[in-house]
Amino acid sequence: MRGGAESGQEQQSLDIGDLLDRTAIGVRVNASSKRQALSVVSEIGARAFDLKSADILTKLLQRERLGSTGVGHGVAVPHCRLRGLERVRGVFLRLENPIDFGAVDEQPVDLIFALLAPLSDVSEQLRALARVSRALRQTDLRQQLRQARSVDAIRALLVQEQRPSAA
Repeated sequence: MRGGAESGQEQQSLDIGDLLDRTAIGVRVNASSKRQALSVVSEIGARAFDLKSADILTKLLQRERLGSTGVGHGVAVPHCRLRGLERVRGVFLRLENPIDFGAVDEQPVDLIFALLAPLSDVSEQLRALARVSRALRQTDLRQQLRQARSVDAIRALLVQEQRPSAA
């Protein structure tokens, strides 16, 4: 699978499977506010990636003050850069009940895919944001994620979404 100079396009496409560990997925999460949802993201991220929950929450809230990361259709992609990470990592939550996230379409959010990036690599963070946003723009994927009953089902849907259709 490794190529020569032509593989630059492949390198641009990040693998969601590399971003999202099964220990960083929350299914049927209860949160009544944006802050509470970001707090759950922070707790999961801290456990999964050996970081401090308070550091993650502080950075996510700082980013949200710049403008909501609610991208529409019930989806939010909060993100921040942190010390202590070697590569971009993801935390995915499916909320039990949608919450106001200040999304661009003013719709409540129930799918949250947070990205935690190292301080050193802005381009990797931007590629991850583009990849996750592109995936979650798909209506059928969002519907399947809302119906998935387990961590493994959610991860499989997100990883499968990017596989080429050819066998």
